[in-house]
Amino acid sequence: MTVRALRSTARRIQLLAAEAAGLRADLERLVAAVAPWLLELPGVGPISAAQVLVSWSHAGRLRSEAAFAALAGVNPIPACSGHVTRHRLNRSGDRQLNRALHTVVVARLRDDPQTRAYAARRRGEGKSARDVRRCLKRAVARQLFKLLEWLDRPGVELVSLW
Repeated sequence: MTVRALRSTARRIQLLAAEAAGLRADLERLVAAVAPWLLELPGVGPISAAQVLVSWSHAGRLRSEAAFAALAGVNPIPACSGHVTRHRLNRSGDRQLNRALHTVVVARLRDDPQTRAYAARRRGEGKSARDVRRCLKRAVARQLFKLLEWLDRPGVELVSLW
């Protein structure tokens, strides 16, 4: 019975993995139809890109990149004790968008040399690893918002921005 249960579980895992791969391919196709340039950014995959697009919605919905950062929960919140002035992570906002930005930051820290250099510089300034991730999330939110707002206009292409 144990072997039978394990085989049944293994078949179910294979079925779910195939279903997840199919859904990911469908999601990638939909994102490529709406914003193909988003998938070309470092660290942005189809799931993160889809979440960013869903949360952003359309140009003009949010008044500024600071509002987008607040929506994502990556805006800095002052946390002063009287002796030390610092910022802490925001625990509010769209948690799925925050998770998507976190995934992008982790992927960039792993693969992108510019991001690793920025993180090393910030750690040299005395920032903790958590503070560096907070700063990177804010920077990614700023970059994505600006690109989304610019590229949603007719006649504007990614090539013309670089």
